[in-house]
Amino acid sequence: MSVIEETLRDFWALTKPRVVALIVFTAVVGMFLATPGLPGWRPLILGSLGIWLAASGAAAINQILDARIDAQMARTMYRPLPRGRLTETQALIFALILAAISMLMLSIWVNVLTAVLTFASLIGYAVIYTLFLKRATPQNIVIGGAAGAAPPVLGWTAVTGTLDPHALLLFLIIFIWTPPHFWALAIFRRADYEKVSIPMLPITHGVVVTRWHILAYTVILFMVTLLPYLTGMASFFYLGGAIVLGLGFLYYAIRLMNPPDELFALKTFNYSILYLAALFAFLLIDHYLPQPRFGPVPMVLVPI
Repeated sequence: MSVIEETLRDFWALTKPRVVALIVFTAVVGMFLATPGLPGWRPLILGSLGIWLAASGAAAINQILDARIDAQMARTMYRPLPRGRLTETQALIFALILAAISMLMLSIWVNVLTAVLTFASLIGYAVIYTLFLKRATPQNIVIGGAAGAAPPVLGWTAVTGTLDPHALLLFLIIFIWTPPHFWALAIFRRADYEKVSIPMLPITHGVVVTRWHILAYTVILFMVTLLPYLTGMASFFYLGGAIVLGLGFLYYAIRLMNPPDELFALKTFNYSILYLAALFAFLLIDHYLPQPRFGPVPMVLVPI
């Protein structure tokens, strides 16, 4: 592999492509759910691209701010910055270019509301969570999860230019999903977090307390994911998928209370990723199925 190819691969790694792919997918689902037909090409293509660039820029800033602790953690020590393959200056310039292009694209070719909300999400994750919350409280992922829950709302506003209760419901699903998703990983990687003095819940309150938190949030998540059906946003197809996926998540959360081995926390984390992607896929497919819905609730639009 040539030097140029290696450098490009390192810049690509800065964007956390697998994480960002899930973010953009939920944003795209929000775009399709925002309209009874198909979204226009401009919000779909340019909106998705703008959200992807902003999320990638935020991921790069996150790695810049975490470079020193990343170098001490087994999960992150091979990232480009800890290995010295890129400098922090190079990474910062790259991140700022991505963020600037994103803001220009969204504000000029999509709408100002989407640009403003995307910028708020970028700052929320890249600065408020990474620089302050992550190092300040074991509830860091609960509070900081708001930034990661924004993409479906961004997709919705890209199409409609308005905030909508159904878009906020999608936000709520990801907001409640984030803590059990991340705490499962924190249990598995607790030695890493303890080494760098990051106050994740398994470090400050212990693994048993964290398991109970995961179970409690998973129960709440199961109930919250029924709301799209109960509000008339989705039909029986989604309801069936949400119940099956939710029971799967509950199995992992309950089994995690007395896990068969240390790897089970990682398996729970991996299932949570599959869970969210599949749940939003059910929402998307259901949206275009000609099935009756359960008593739709009138929607209130907030004009920009």
